[in-house]
Amino acid sequence: MIHITLPDGSLREYDQPLSVFEVAASISLGLANAALAGRVDGVLVDCGFLIECDARVSIVTSQEPDGLEILRRSCALMLAMAVKQLHPNTQLRAGSALGDGFFYEFAFQRSLTLAALPVIEARMRELAATNHSIRRQEQTPTERLSLYRLGDFEGFAAGPHVPTTKVLQAFALDHISGTLQQRIYGTCWPSQQELDTWRAPPQVVVVNIDERQSDYAHSVTEALRRHGLRANSDLRHEKISRKIRQHSQKVPYLLVVGEKEKDGGFVSMRSGSGEDFGEKGIEAVCDLLNPPKTGGA
Repeated sequence: MIHITLPDGSLREYDQPLSVFEVAASISLGLANAALAGRVDGVLVDCGFLIECDARVSIVTSQEPDGLEILRRSCALMLAMAVKQLHPNTQLRAGSALGDGFFYEFAFQRSLTLAALPVIEARMRELAATNHSIRRQEQTPTERLSLYRLGDFEGFAAGPHVPTTKVLQAFALDHISGTLQQRIYGTCWPSQQELDTWRAPPQVVVVNIDERQSDYAHSVTEALRRHGLRANSDLRHEKISRKIRQHSQKVPYLLVVGEKEKDGGFVSMRSGSGEDFGEKGIEAVCDLLNPPKTGGA
């Protein structure tokens, strides 16, 4: 007998080993449909992970940060499959979730331009509609990357991943950088409504100087959103001058973060027109851009 302890402390008994997905299905059909992965004794695992002994189990959905990251990581894998189908001689480098979205890096025989993105995105939508399963095949000796199969495509990636492509519906590709070795960037959300909200013109954009500040820049963006601001982040592997120049033309405010800002827990603030507001804490930025409402007489 296998005893499964759920997050609310309740205990369930099963007479044979079962997968995380089967645990979710035994609780409710709705939870099974929403399941992206599981957490077994605190460790994130795929829905297909087999539970063979007593464990504490929770089901991961897109309503929590880990679920969102898994959703975006899986969209990166689907991007790799789409590119490989369209450009068979392309070499795959690596992909990952990144901030509000994902990226995958490729080595192309001939550089792609922005004009290629709608074609790649259309192929991704075909893959999502076909509802391919995403299954972990084997672990590498480093225990960091696993071989995943998506339809007839195989690639090494950090897991876990969503069980099928049907949940990857609200996504968009928005940028490509580099020359022969290029990164394609996109965003992915649990619903079309959330994707549309993300696409709305932001009040402020957070830009990082290099990849070392990606996590901090994203945490700043999340903090701004919790204060009711329309905030996005640009975490692309691009020169900071290029990112500032691009966003200055259409965004009222920019928050720049480098190592100094990350270590100090603040940002360097400037307006789109170039006015320098200096170093500011997150609360100070929120008070400036979204001042507290005071009661009327």
